[in-house]
Amino acid sequence: MQKIYKQLVDKIGKDIVFKNEPMSKHTSFKIGGNADLFVTPNSVAQIESVINICKENDASYFVIGNGSNLLVLDGGISGVVIKMGNDFSDIQIDGQTIKAQAGALLSTLCVKVLEASLKGLEGLMGIPGTVGGAVYMNAGAYGYEIKDCLQYITVLKDGKAVDIDIKDCGMGYRTSIIKEQEMIVLEACFKLTKDDGTAMQIAKELLERRRNKQPVEYPSAGSTFKRPKEGYASRLIDEAGLKGHKVGGACVSDKHAGFIINIGDAKAKHVIELMKIVEERVYQMSGIMLEPEIKIVGHE
Repeated sequence: MQKIYKQLVDKIGKDIVFKNEPMSKHTSFKIGGNADLFVTPNSVAQIESVINICKENDASYFVIGNGSNLLVLDGGISGVVIKMGNDFSDIQIDGQTIKAQAGALLSTLCVKVLEASLKGLEGLMGIPGTVGGAVYMNAGAYGYEIKDCLQYITVLKDGKAVDIDIKDCGMGYRTSIIKEQEMIVLEACFKLTKDDGTAMQIAKELLERRRNKQPVEYPSAGSTFKRPKEGYASRLIDEAGLKGHKVGGACVSDKHAGFIINIGDAKAKHVIELMKIVEERVYQMSGIMLEPEIKIVGHE
């Protein structure tokens, strides 16, 4: 890694390249071992440089957004972790067309859209994470999905920046071609409509619902499991009597059984063990096998 570190520093600068970076600082779970190298590029050119250096050295790389849907294992991540820098978060509003770079926070985008009296993103208010991460997994809640108002996405594919029309993105429930083919989201273009006077009210109601029903006061990675075809994961977990069940510092939330939370110094191994308990108990009780919604990366 020392050779790659030197090459990265020479190419993109020492101030955005870090050794042995604790991933617990970069995930909403506040959990995770160290990344061998951690870089925060601020331009497409810098991203391309990082990836080229990784490929030349046969080193693995992994791109993260705001780490809000991520569980990093206790052994950390080998290779290079790429997180879009603060300067890669521009948002431009031109009439009803909005372009947002991948590093922009989804919450910031939602606020700016409401301030511009536009409608279409209010249902995503309160969802943590970046625009890039939200597009990557087609984030959504309460019947809203980010794909509903996307026009096209700019991605880095095979070393080139290309635009992909929304109809070609293969977006479904928490998935997309972007995710399946491991492309890197650079920018998203949205086509919204003029606010009819309801957007702000919808945003406020959904924010209040999240505060009242979700354990936002604890570190977590959001909904731990995908919604099964039969019912809701939270209901199945509740019916299995697992609310409040703990393993180490990991706990099934008493407030919302769909969330595993970090109640204090939880390790990834605690979360993994608790997830297995939940999956097994729910399957025993209902015959339904839950699938993780959170992305699990790294090594033990």
